[in-house]
Amino acid sequence: MTYNVARTRSQKKPSTASRGIRSLSLAIVVPVGLTLTTIIWFGESNTYKNLTRPFWIPPLWAIHLTSVSTAFLMGLSAWLVWAESGFHRKPMAMVMYLAQLGLGLAWNKIFFKMGPTQMGLAMSLGQLVTILICSQMFSRINPIAGDIVKLCLVWTGFLTSINLYYVL
Repeated sequence: MTYNVARTRSQKKPSTASRGIRSLSLAIVVPVGLTLTTIIWFGESNTYKNLTRPFWIPPLWAIHLTSVSTAFLMGLSAWLVWAESGFHRKPMAMVMYLAQLGLGLAWNKIFFKMGPTQMGLAMSLGQLVTILICSQMFSRINPIAGDIVKLCLVWTGFLTSINLYYVL
């Protein structure tokens, strides 16, 4: 008696879809989790609350909410690139993605604990450049991923302008 253990293509789909959901979850949970951890540890700041804010600078909760949203979007776009083997073809895209993530986490710590300093401005400018490079690299691999990153670029540019306002 022999058993046919080979599965057909339709039988394999649930496991492939399951792996896709797991990898997507991981790609989103890691940056969002790191951002939330940074916000919890360093985000509540009397330094920021005591700053005189013009009308165009949002309250602390809005900055945190949008930073978490940006981490979500960057994770999603990185997953879209990964799903097309983009990080294998262009490993520098992964380096730029990780660099922007690290610079964003460092900026939160510096800006909200030390105040709007020149070091915070340097981190913000560095993140702005790395997100711009990510956008260009991701667009070559997956145009939708590149467009998603552009939203993050706008937010980071706005945060950079806030930091610049206080440094100058």
